[in-house]
Amino acid sequence: MKQITNRAVSVLLLASFVIVGTLLYVFRYVDHGQDWAAAYSRENAGASGALIDRNGVVLASYSPHESLFQEDEELRRANYHVTGDYYGRTGTGLLTDYQDYSLLTGSSRSRNAVLYLNVDSELNRRAWQVLDGRPGAVLVTNYKTGELLCMVSSPTIDPLEAEPDPPEGAYLNRCLAASFVPGSVFKLVTAAAAIEKIPDLSERRFLCEGAVEIAGVEIVCSGYHGEQTFEEALSNSCNVAFSQIAVELGQEAMVKKVRDLGFLDSQRLDGIPTVAGSFPTDFVGDPELGWAGVGQSTDLICPYAMLRYVSAIANDGVLLGPQLVRDGSTGSAERLLRSETAKALQRLMHYNVVNGYGEYRFPGLALCAKTGTAERGDGSSNAWFVGFLADEEHPYAFVVMIERGGSGLGAAGSAANEILQFAVNR
Repeated sequence: MKQITNRAVSVLLLASFVIVGTLLYVFRYVDHGQDWAAAYSRENAGASGALIDRNGVVLASYSPHESLFQEDEELRRANYHVTGDYYGRTGTGLLTDYQDYSLLTGSSRSRNAVLYLNVDSELNRRAWQVLDGRPGAVLVTNYKTGELLCMVSSPTIDPLEAEPDPPEGAYLNRCLAASFVPGSVFKLVTAAAAIEKIPDLSERRFLCEGAVEIAGVEIVCSGYHGEQTFEEALSNSCNVAFSQIAVELGQEAMVKKVRDLGFLDSQRLDGIPTVAGSFPTDFVGDPELGWAGVGQSTDLICPYAMLRYVSAIANDGVLLGPQLVRDGSTGSAERLLRSETAKALQRLMHYNVVNGYGEYRFPGLALCAKTGTAERGDGSSNAWFVGFLADEEHPYAFVVMIERGGSGLGAAGSAANEILQFAVNR
């Protein structure tokens, strides 16, 4: 009897080990299966392809026997979040997007595909150099055609080398897969709603004495702007004026405008999903709505969503959807704004540069823009600079965002100038 008991215990232990081992294998299979399969598929799947930039530069290529990257290390790093790698470490790279992976069979197969891209790899290099390792995002598109000319997220890695200790966030594409506190660039959204909903907006005067009290809560401004027009309030990036405007508009109108502009939805870039943003959609009361209207509160914006918005402003309200892969067509057309609203925002953004930021900072650029210095709550600020060039020869819309970068004008604005000067003079 004792021998039977011992055997039963042994069988139960063995069964337990089998069950635990099977569960561990399944977990690791689901978590790492694509990496396991990728090594096999790259050499044996029989597929071949390449990623080629708009100027004919080969960024990556693969065949049944080898997988190659551009020889220039800077170009590899600068274009990492466009190409991705053969292991799918960043979920937004085209090498991952053009792989078919079967969880059922555990096999991964690259597709036969030579992809010609709209991206200018040298412009990406310049943007990557300007960011200089700072965490941030740079996007540039042709708003007349939808061609995405530049997409750089920093920091990056060299996809050709195994980095045992990559920089924090190197695999995260901040252009598409992250959202950030927008700060005053969000005033372009509040401004659009105000232009459409407040009939006498151009005749209004807004008094700023450094702060305003809304329902017992103080909204603090960055300066003492005195009496100002609406266009002066946007140029001054006045929290007092725009918090009051948001409260006057009401939460329902603000939420509708944010939603209509696509900021609360996940967008897609050539099939690659982007992260959705946020804005207080449930009742929060006037003080919190005031903060939300100036780009604080729970506001979060994906840089790609902001690029779509400024592209539509530049193109009289019509968005030509940005395209990473060149297919010979313009981007799909979608009206985001009324034409008259877009043209009013164009004038306001030009006024910002001429009367607020100083044209001398951006020599030779027909610039229309908005700054943002977004407080994160930890003493640091995200630096934003967004806008477009009113230039028929160079119809470029852009977004520059530097995490914890400090001043929107000083950090992101100076970075945008360097990148745009390079783009215009290419």
